[in-house]
Amino acid sequence: MDELKQKIKEIFVNDLKIQGVKPEDIADDTQLFGDGLGLDSLDAVELVVLIQKHFGVEIANMDEGKEAFVDINTLAKYIKERQ
Repeated sequence: MDELKQKIKEIFVNDLKIQGVKPEDIADDTQLFGDGLGLDSLDAVELVVLIQKHFGVEIANMDEGKEAFVDINTLAKYIKERQ
């Protein structure tokens, strides 16, 4: 699970291009939206595509996205359960 979390953090930094943050700077319980990493709705759309590309997991709708995109822990669990 730690490898999966690390890969997710690398995707956030490299593919979503979060400025001034390194993968090791992101705590597993950091909120992805709002006060956490500060992602917005456009990032969410891009993240859905990246999750499918890198992990083969489809996030079918907004409700699933809200469930999955809480923090790194939640996203990793979501991906692991669906691979």
